[in-house]
Amino acid sequence: MNRKTFAKVILPVASFAILLLLWQAVVVIFNVQGYIAPRPLDAIRAVSDNWSLLSPLVVQIIKETVFGFFLGALIGIFFGVVMSKIPFVQKLLYPSLVLSQAVPVIVIAFPLAAILGFGSVKPIIAIVVWIVFFPVTVSVIDGLGHVDHDLLNLAKVYGASRWRTFIQIEVPATVSPLFSGLKIGATYAITGAFIGELASPEQVGNTGSSLALYVQHAESNLNSPAVYGITLLMAIIGVAWFLTVVGLEVVSTPWLRRTTVRRWRRRDIATPEGDQ
Repeated sequence: MNRKTFAKVILPVASFAILLLLWQAVVVIFNVQGYIAPRPLDAIRAVSDNWSLLSPLVVQIIKETVFGFFLGALIGIFFGVVMSKIPFVQKLLYPSLVLSQAVPVIVIAFPLAAILGFGSVKPIIAIVVWIVFFPVTVSVIDGLGHVDHDLLNLAKVYGASRWRTFIQIEVPATVSPLFSGLKIGATYAITGAFIGELASPEQVGNTGSSLALYVQHAESNLNSPAVYGITLLMAIIGVAWFLTVVGLEVVSTPWLRRTTVRRWRRRDIATPEGDQ
C-alpha cells in the first residue's frame, strides 16, 4: 500500500475509530448514565437489533436526499448560468438568494410543509433543494466569473461562437468550483431530509413512517441508544453521499490528476492510420 492510499483510506477510518474510542472513554471514565449517553456498542446494537424496521426508513430518507440533491443541483446550475450571463438578473436576484439562506432551515420547513401539504414528500424534497441549490449557484457564478480571459480572447480571435466558447472553455473551467458547491450541498442534504421529515410527518403506528419520527418516538421513551445510533447512522449516510460526489468529481475531472495522455492513446497518436 503506497502512502497516498494510506492517507486517503486508512487515516479517515482511523479517525472514526478514535472518535468512537473517545466516546467510550468519556462514558466509562465519567460514569455517564445510559439514558444520557450510551456506549458506542449499545448505540450500534440498538440499530442492528431493529434493522428490519429501520431499513425501509433508511432507504426512504436516502431516496429523499438523492432526489432533492439532484433537483437542487440542477436548479442551482440553471440559476448560476443565467445570473452569470445576465448581470441585471444577478443584481436583481442575488440579494434575495442570500436573504433566503439567512433564514434558519427549521423555520422555513414548517411554512413549506403547510404550503405543499403535511404528510407529503414534497416539503421534504423542497427543503433539500433549498439547502443544496444556493452553494451550487454561488459556485457556478464564481467559476464562470473567473474564466481565463486570455482563453476567451483567443476563442474570439479564432471566430468561435458563444455556444462553442461556453461548452469548450467556460464549462470545463467551472467544473471544479461546481463540485465544491456540490460537496457542500451533499454534506447538508441528509440534514435537510431529516428536518423535512420532522416538519411533514406521516404518522403510521407508534414509530411513524419516517426516520425522524422514529427518533422522536425513541427520545420520548428515553431510548438513548436508539437516538445515538440513528445519529451515527445518519452521519455515515452523509459521509457516504459526500464520498460519492467526490468520486463523481474524480471521474469528471481527469485533467486535474493526469497531465499526460494515457499509454494506449499515445500509441494511437504515434501510429499513422496507414501503418495499422
